[in-house]
Amino acid sequence: MIRFLSAALPELPMTRCLFLVAPALALTLGGCLAKTAVDIATAPVRVATQAADWATTSQDEADRARGREIRRRESRVGEMQREYEDLSEDCEDGDDRACREAVRVRREMDALLPGLPQEPDPRR
Repeated sequence: MIRFLSAALPELPMTRCLFLVAPALALTLGGCLAKTAVDIATAPVRVATQAADWATTSQDEADRARGREIRRRESRVGEMQREYEDLSEDCEDGDDRACREAVRVRREMDALLPGLPQEPDPRR
């Protein structure tokens, strides 16, 4: 940079050019050095904060995950309910295999139902 200024201002000697450029460089580099020092000093805090964010689940994330799980279970119970109804009809028509399968499906449904939230009774 100094050579560039010397070439641009050939009438000024190199030392005089240095005296003109040095304060400007000191002001600009001082901000960079201060910023770098702050960045270095706060880096461990930023790293620890990021690690804590990755390691923990926010309440909002937990609520969304719980909602997805409930919707998945409700969907599965709905599918099983339709399957159970079809198998029950076949069972009533005398199909022994359908009776055994209907019992299996009903047991699986009974195992899933306690994990689902109950709808409030509209009569209350």
